[in-house]
Amino acid sequence: GRPMPDAAQLRQDVIDWLDDQIHFGEAATLIRDDEMSFLENGILDSLGFVRLVVYLEERYRIVIDRKVLTRENFDSLGRIVRHVQERFAPGT
Repeated sequence: GRPMPDAAQLRQDVIDWLDDQIHFGEAATLIRDDEMSFLENGILDSLGFVRLVVYLEERYRIVIDRKVLTRENFDSLGRIVRHVQERFAPGT
């Protein structure tokens, strides 16, 4: 399998994308901790999540099943990082 992306790098990629696409430099300030809800805190809406997933799929050449796009899997920075890393685990 391919090497799993480093969590710190993945985290920064998500923040950079949020800065470029939605928050224009404010994302790191808005994300007070890695487990806070993106939806409840206005960091991403449902359309934004879809755009972010498409970006991550292209950036890391992975496929993220739309059925797993739940709040439990994706609604925080930490959850997104962990889920993308799981796509690189053997047998996925």
